[in-house]
Amino acid sequence: MSRFSSILVANRGEIALRVIRTARAMGYRTLAIYSEADADAPHVRAADDAACIGPAPAAQSYLSVAAILRAARELGAEAIHPGYGFLSESAEFARACEDVGLVFIGPPADAIALMGNKAEAKRRMLAAGVPCVPGYQGEDQSEAALLAAAEEIGVPLMVKAAAGGGGRGMRLVEDLNVLPKALSAAASEAQNAFGSRELILEKAILRPRHVEVQVFADDHGTTLHMGERDCSVQRRHQKVVEEAPCPVMTPELRERMGAAAVEAARAIGYRGAGTVEFLLGDDGQFYFLEMNTRLQVEHPVTEMVTGLDLVELQLRVAEGRPLGLTKEEIRLDGHAIEVRLYAEDPAKSFLPRTGRIRLWEPAPTEGLRFDMGVETRQEISPYYDPMIGKLIAWGPDRETARRRLVGGLKDSLLIGLTSNQRFLIDVLEEDTFVEGRATTAFVDECFPKARRAVPEATLQDAACAAALLYRLERDAHHAASLGVPAELLDWASGGPIHTRYVMSAGNAAYDLTVTPNPGRVLLIASDDGQHMIELLSLTDTRSAFRLDGKTVSTGYLWQDGGAITLSRDGVVHDFQNQIALAAFVGEPAGSGIIAAPMPGLVLEVSVAVGTKVARGDVLAVIEAMKMQHEIRADIDGIVTAVEAAAGLQVTAGGRLLQIDGDG
Repeated sequence: MSRFSSILVANRGEIALRVIRTARAMGYRTLAIYSEADADAPHVRAADDAACIGPAPAAQSYLSVAAILRAARELGAEAIHPGYGFLSESAEFARACEDVGLVFIGPPADAIALMGNKAEAKRRMLAAGVPCVPGYQGEDQSEAALLAAAEEIGVPLMVKAAAGGGGRGMRLVEDLNVLPKALSAAASEAQNAFGSRELILEKAILRPRHVEVQVFADDHGTTLHMGERDCSVQRRHQKVVEEAPCPVMTPELRERMGAAAVEAARAIGYRGAGTVEFLLGDDGQFYFLEMNTRLQVEHPVTEMVTGLDLVELQLRVAEGRPLGLTKEEIRLDGHAIEVRLYAEDPAKSFLPRTGRIRLWEPAPTEGLRFDMGVETRQEISPYYDPMIGKLIAWGPDRETARRRLVGGLKDSLLIGLTSNQRFLIDVLEEDTFVEGRATTAFVDECFPKARRAVPEATLQDAACAAALLYRLERDAHHAASLGVPAELLDWASGGPIHTRYVMSAGNAAYDLTVTPNPGRVLLIASDDGQHMIELLSLTDTRSAFRLDGKTVSTGYLWQDGGAITLSRDGVVHDFQNQIALAAFVGEPAGSGIIAAPMPGLVLEVSVAVGTKVARGDVLAVIEAMKMQHEIRADIDGIVTAVEAAAGLQVTAGGRLLQIDGDG
């Protein structure tokens, strides 16, 4: 037995929080590590104790074996959980832990090393009778040997880095004439990413499903599987959506694939949690792809359909205890779907993005689980993977799970940086996915670059933004005022109050006039007519309106200077009121004092002392927010003072002219 009472999680973000949550529930003392960039990260606060292990770059912190072992010693750790990514599949790290007397919560180092090399892994699987994709995994890495093997395999074929994954060092070759160039490029990329130029060749299985089987083994002779996950929805060979069970799985196919996965684990003397990945053709034939010797990012979907806590089982097995399960006790209940929320721009080839999360507020949706490693005001840095977190939905059937996940994505507020939130919604609502027909070609075939662009802001969006700004600014002014009864809000003695807004977001701009009616109703006038909008509810981050009879729900974040960000159905627009004019009265008795409504530059003054003017006449023009704004008389009368001149910079509220209404 390898009993331990304290666990250091050698990772960050949501997986560190995930492990800490279960470990603490089981009574273990939890320990965290962090880089200088992560000093204020949630996983640091969640642990019982934590230590800084170095600067922000991963090579100097989360990938530094020496720094992690030093932190383990200082914090009094007895075991290390590697999470996923970073050093989770490093045989050297596993051995280093064992060498200093730490329990490595994962498989034996030899198993990690074996399955970490695609060529050696495939040779071992072939020997064990596990179905494999036809190809070449020989030790001779000369160009002549690879070209000869390719001739025998035929096209299309895949060139893959033997030492890694995640799409790096991978090339699809459909013409043998370009193979030498593909070999050189893949080997160079593999060397940079994994420190090895070794390649394998495989017959390309076009439009397959990517199906993986969760396996678990203990030191007491038990090796079993816990069903499969479909991970076919991918971009750049990286998973985006995962679900359990696979939509096209049959009991017979599950039995065969599960048996192959169990045999793969037994063939290498495996222990702990692992995943055997397969390619599944439309003819029902499946082929070994690789084995991930760690907990997978998508493990929550398995947990939600089996009711098991895979981290708890990892800790049990790591202590040398029996798994405590039989094959018959593992039942699949319902359906679960997971999406990975990334800080990236789908319209720009999924380019990773950085920035500060100004607001993160998950949706209160039934059947949803949020495995997140971020919070409001946290920075997404350029040093680590841009995954923000995961949303997982469970339902008694696939369609219920899908609908819940769509609703959760639409209602969750993520404001402050570009993400794939809307793209995920579009994926889940695409007919091919709804019908369970998605393959690894799904994203490329159904979502060309043009379709991944975020839609422009609509008049409806702008109307909601203007209505929100009006209400928020009105309430803020009322709160700061003295002795103004609430019943006098939106009322003026001279007639209805009109406030003009030019709401811009991206390339879209809408010129709107907001006029309050009695109660909660506002009239929004635009170029295409008049619209009625009624505020139904308002909190600090969410609002609901009835716009022209249709209910519209939005999340929002209000800022100073006439700026407001709206989030609706996963689409985020940053609106700016380009005019920010103070309210003017439709039929008012004005003061005659003409002030600048905002900071700007006076371009023109068209009147002089003694000029007779009528209400509405243009008196001056100022430039502000890259737009020209006309300053008009608010009463009939004679100009008695001119304090502005062309070229003068004015501040908001600065006096420009005065009109005497008695003149």
